[in-house]
Amino acid sequence: MRVLRLEAEQLAGRVGELAALLADTVNGGASVGFLAPFGPAQAVAWWEERVAAVAAGHLAVWTALDGGDRVVGTVSLAFPGKPNSRHRAELVKLMVHRDARGQGVGRGLLTVAEEAAVAAGITLLHLDTETDSPAEHLYRTAGWTRAGVIPDYAADPAGVLRPTTLYYKRIGALTS
Repeated sequence: MRVLRLEAEQLAGRVGELAALLADTVNGGASVGFLAPFGPAQAVAWWEERVAAVAAGHLAVWTALDGGDRVVGTVSLAFPGKPNSRHRAELVKLMVHRDARGQGVGRGLLTVAEEAAVAAGITLLHLDTETDSPAEHLYRTAGWTRAGVIPDYAADPAGVLRPTTLYYKRIGALTS
């Protein structure tokens, strides 16, 4: 597996592959903000909207490629624009294709995002994930701290309201 940080032009060039990953993730039941059925056109439009955020430096996107250069995963960091928030970032849209799960792709992407955040001077990361989802195990074993649960936070792909668990992780200078 190879992990690459995508600049805006590279992201634009991989929109189709990332859209296929997003559709696979949603249609596979993962709660990443969309309802099923979720088609390729919706996924392409969503990724195309991310290109400007990457170009502006508000979003960093990494993609995991298998040996054949097929996109098998992605993760992003969203950077807040407020002056009092520049020490933190939100980990968003960690997705692994169903065919590549259980092979360390998610952990590899998480590690790359955490290391990049440290290099950027970020000292606090946060995220939310569906309560009792497989992703929770990944975050707990990677040293993330559970901050709490919000009931009925978001609808899962089937439209059922589900709770979300908030996590955070202190990194960089604050961890020493």
